[in-house]
Amino acid sequence: MSDMNAILAPGMLVRHPDQPDWGIGQVQSNIGGKITVNFQNHGKVVIDGYNIELVPIFDA
Repeated sequence: MSDMNAILAPGMLVRHPDQPDWGIGQVQSNIGGKITVNFQNHGKVVIDGYNIELVPIFDA
């Protein structure tokens, strides 16, 4: 898992780098490299943190 994914905690806001149309997502959990995110325009998705590096949003 990337260093950036490792810092993701519930409540943090993120974007999926390959799915900009999903909108902003809120991290629900980050357990063992599996990151559950609830995206505005796509709903709840489980991301494999070892294959996808989510982009944190710090200024939303």
